Amino acid sequence: MATKIITERLGLREYILQVEGKDGGLYLTVITSTITASTFLASTSLAPSSLIGAWVGSSSHNIFISSVVYGDTSSSVITVKYIFLLICFLVAFASFLQCARSLVHANFLISMPNSDIPVSYVQKAVIRGSTFWSIGLRAIYFATNLLMWIFGPIPMFVTSLVMVAILNILDTNSTPLHQFQSAKSHSLFGRMGE
Repeated sequence: MATKIITERLGLREYILQVEGKDGGLYLTVITSTITASTFLASTSLAPSSLIGAWVGSSSHNIFISSVVYGDTSSSVITVKYIFLLICFLVAFASFLQCARSLVHANFLISMPNSDIPVSYVQKAVIRGSTFWSIGLRAIYFATNLLMWIFGPIPMFVTSLVMVAILNILDTNSTPLHQFQSAKSHSLFGRMGE
């Protein structure tokens, strides 16, 4: 029920129903761009995972054990920090892969010629993709805090406060959502001029 309210509020039903003929390329470009971005972020999340895995599996000499690190610097604590950071990046990697998979499915459903695919199938795929996108971004935000944990609890606490303030600004919406209406004309330039 909540999904139906969200999609109708966002105008997704009208958006998907308008995809016809040559105008479909304009709409599918947005989904394709998001697929490209999620693929990039998945590979970007995989690179630190490989690096952290190499650090954990390497010798016991750690480059971060120095006078810069506050708190406990025993090898077991540092290994736990690396493992939590590794898990965070792997969750981001998996989420971005699932985002790309869901949006590719939505792209396929939208671009099927002469088909009678229910709009709810496309809505579910797009909403699932955006949910995985959000989970992946949250995992990267959390990984930033865990990265500061390597340097001690004080940098992690400061980074946590900054991250909460940033996410509060990004996630707060004080303006009500616009109630989109279906377009009266199919001309792109006519709609932009209104």
